[in-house]
Amino acid sequence: MSGALPYAFLAAANPTLLAATTVMLLLDHPRRLLLGYLLGAFMTSVTLGLVIVFALDGSAKTAQHTLSPAYDLAIGGLLVALSFAISRWDRMALAERRRRRREARPDKGPPLWQRTLSQGSAWMTFVVGALLTLPGASYLIGLHKIADSNPSTVAAVGEVLLFNVIMLALLEVPLVGFTFAPTRTRATIDRFKAWFTQNARWLATRLALVLGALLILRGLIYIA
Repeated sequence: MSGALPYAFLAAANPTLLAATTVMLLLDHPRRLLLGYLLGAFMTSVTLGLVIVFALDGSAKTAQHTLSPAYDLAIGGLLVALSFAISRWDRMALAERRRRRREARPDKGPPLWQRTLSQGSAWMTFVVGALLTLPGASYLIGLHKIADSNPSTVAAVGEVLLFNVIMLALLEVPLVGFTFAPTRTRATIDRFKAWFTQNARWLATRLALVLGALLILRGLIYIA
């Protein structure tokens, strides 16, 4: 895992994940939103990670004879889970649209996706997390490093799981705070919301600069 560890931290510096986490923290019920996104992200990244590691030459040789059915089962299960989650989300969205039509308010208010998030729809963030957490360059390089170490099947599973725990730390850290220090965490988030409201333009400028620098750094690392 030592060779893959730096790439796990690089994968954690994901602009999409950073933006999604920031948005969820600013909305109501952030704990449920973060948990839904984390479960969806884990489902996609762990499933694809294991399939990729076992598919690479020199990895988990004892499991290679089951690769084809395992691949079919993994991808099939992933698609079925996504289908169920999307169907559940779609029913919730339809119910919300019907409620809005019955109320017939002159002001339509915020868009549907924002209202759904604000209501604490973990199903929606589960779907978003599953769809957005696709293997990036850092993830693929890290998986290749794991496969090159020729681990046993159990070790390969453990290393892929550890890689994903590090990669998704942006979601896990606030969830740990909500679990072990909920009052303090909520107070911190309230202060962050107030600060964000007053400094949104400044933050957008600095965030664009930081994310651009991270992308350039990652590109230079891959070239090197």
